[in-house]
Amino acid sequence: MYLAVPVALPACEILIRPFRSSINTVKILKVTVYPGNVLSLYMSRPTKFKYESGQYMFLNCPTISTFEWHPFSITSSPQDDYLSIHIKVMGDWTNALKEVLYEVCMPPPVCHVNIDMVDQPSFPKIMVDGPYDAPAQDYKKYKVVLLVGLGIGVAPMISIIKDIIKYTEAREHSQLNGTVTRKAYFYWLTKEQGSYNWFENIMNEVAERDTNGVIEVNNYCTSVYEEGDVRSAFIQMLQSLNYSKNGVDIVSETRAMTHFAKPNWQNVYKQIAMDHSGSHVGVFYCGEVALADELRQLALEFTHKTATRFSFHKENFYPQC
Repeated sequence: MYLAVPVALPACEILIRPFRSSINTVKILKVTVYPGNVLSLYMSRPTKFKYESGQYMFLNCPTISTFEWHPFSITSSPQDDYLSIHIKVMGDWTNALKEVLYEVCMPPPVCHVNIDMVDQPSFPKIMVDGPYDAPAQDYKKYKVVLLVGLGIGVAPMISIIKDIIKYTEAREHSQLNGTVTRKAYFYWLTKEQGSYNWFENIMNEVAERDTNGVIEVNNYCTSVYEEGDVRSAFIQMLQSLNYSKNGVDIVSETRAMTHFAKPNWQNVYKQIAMDHSGSHVGVFYCGEVALADELRQLALEFTHKTATRFSFHKENFYPQC
């Protein structure tokens, strides 16, 4: 009696899902395994699959389980002709997916580089269900946005910054009317230096194409002592010298400079409030709950004590699948 309703709801979901018109079978185009145990999948995009940046979709691999569907943020842009997701391999299902893909990659015994899947018909069948609405897709309502991603929680923000660049370019060529984000403050916090490889190409693309400085990229490596600490002074010196000479950051290996420790969020909000007085700023966050509470409280605090209004939006975060 006590288990009937809790069991019935997910059971109905499993039974109804195969009959949804939003389910499509896709073909894997490319798979990459990055440092930090992150798996990226590039898949064919169904003709009728229309989505917005910030949305997510469910993924199913019948080879692993017929009835298991797992949600992942879409990291490709709506203007791209493919679908991409980045998966943090942490739980049973994601580990099983990684093993299935590894088997196809052999030989060599381990896949460390991009593999073109066009000539690999033995790769498992993949099905997607979506797209589904998410808080981050509302970023277009704001001319100023603060985008914060913690670890793999940066995934939905990647699609957004790609989208902002393309919308900005379209506006410059008089191909777009209406509200367009005019300034985006992008913060990515990660503990591992290798994490920057996940979106290295996109970081460089943003730096190259964002000629008007619409997107302010702030990468933070939280495992390094804060700037000014003598224990991190040497790496900061090397970082500054290499960047001034080659224009590349030695930590992230991109054109975006990396900061150390954690941001002072009080100062971040304060500066945005000063620079955009009277504006309505959208704050979008994806990551663990602890930081979400801090960002939400600061949004309320600065809304009440400044002329700038902050609206906080938290993305659902599924760290283990």
